[in-house]
Amino acid sequence: MDEAELLDKDILKGLFEQGLMGIETPGDYGGADTSFTAAIIVVEELAKIDPSVSVVCDVQNTLVNTLIRKHGTKAQQEKYLTKLATDTVGCFALSEAGSGSDAFALKTRADKKGGKYVLNGSKMWITNSYEADIFLVFANVDLSKGYKGITCFIVEKDMGVKIAKKEIKLGIRASSTCALSFDDVEVPEENVLGEVGKGYKYAIDALNEGRIGIAAQMIGLARGVFDEALPYMYQRKQFGQAIADFQGMQFQVAQMATEIEAARLLTYNAARLQQEGKDFVMEAAMAKLYSSQVAERAASRAVEWVGGVGFTREFPIEKFYRDCKIGAIYEGTSNIQLQTIAKLLKPTYV
Repeated sequence: MDEAELLDKDILKGLFEQGLMGIETPGDYGGADTSFTAAIIVVEELAKIDPSVSVVCDVQNTLVNTLIRKHGTKAQQEKYLTKLATDTVGCFALSEAGSGSDAFALKTRADKKGGKYVLNGSKMWITNSYEADIFLVFANVDLSKGYKGITCFIVEKDMGVKIAKKEIKLGIRASSTCALSFDDVEVPEENVLGEVGKGYKYAIDALNEGRIGIAAQMIGLARGVFDEALPYMYQRKQFGQAIADFQGMQFQVAQMATEIEAARLLTYNAARLQQEGKDFVMEAAMAKLYSSQVAERAASRAVEWVGGVGFTREFPIEKFYRDCKIGAIYEGTSNIQLQTIAKLLKPTYV
């Protein structure tokens, strides 16, 4: 999948068959009806094998399903949650060319005409969009209102969504990332998700939860690196002993294992707070920031630990090395996480 830069259809089918694309979705809609923490566990475990597959599951559960479950009408939930749990991929279309970290500077318009909204504009960096048939699109119904005009729409692909470009990426290649275009796309008024003008709030809330999912993905990646590197290091001998038994190497491995566990505890604490209905935004930012840093260190060091073989495509560590970098970028860059943490810390001391 990595070389083809395409998600295997049988693997996607398996995610649906195992109930992993509707983890918190009620059983009445075909979902597994479990918890947020269960979703985070699934994301972590999938990432140990392939972070691309992990993020497909993560976006579906923590962003798309969550928004429809929390803000959708009964009719919307019956129609879309059932599809999303059983056979249909969804995506979260917020970012644009001119609005990445500054997401609410978006320019995609939604003009009301009779009982419909007409969407015009474009989106960039949209995960899962190549496979998706359901798009949660954020567009502004009144640009003069700024972010208070932003509204979320449930848009079906056959309403006129076009894939403008499929990105060729450094890592997580089996996970599609595309630019989308909307040219006079007509969306029925009943496909407004939640309240008109509240899209900005819905997006923030969803991304805060989604960051816990990305943290879990990065932890899984780091654990996957260990699962590949450590057996090789105990088998590979130099100067008459396993390279993992040299004291200098032991200290590096022990330090890295400790950092992975610390990141894991940060992440599951954030998940616990979310599930208990408590404030978790700062903890989610900390978890995503630190887990992405730990994943980068683990992958980079593992390439060095195993030597030349780690630099070849015959060994999966080089793929983990390429995959890890996205953790510092999507669903809020590391600098945005630092800014969020600092902002939320200040009231405690001022």
